[in-house]
Amino acid sequence: MLASLPITAHAQCGGASWYALHSKTASGERMNPAAMTAAHRNLPFGTRVKVVNRNNGRSVTVRINDRGPFVRGRILDLSKAAAERLGFLRAGHTPVCLEVVG
Repeated sequence: MLASLPITAHAQCGGASWYALHSKTASGERMNPAAMTAAHRNLPFGTRVKVVNRNNGRSVTVRINDRGPFVRGRILDLSKAAAERLGFLRAGHTPVCLEVVG
């Protein structure tokens, strides 16, 4: 398992997983599995981050709208659509790096 690295210069590497809720996110939005969104422990809501799957090089930009993940070694929980674009939907988790882009 990859260890989570601290955020430095708006970049971070660690594990990511995907999730789908049938309720509201911590920001108050209803969870939309088809949206390009993610949960992060402490980045402000609305922050846009570029996420790169370290296994296959695919990338996607998502907006932070929830809190989490709450699993050791993971730095991001992504929406189902974002996980699909990154190519790890079936695996459930993957190593990623993220960079704040806005």
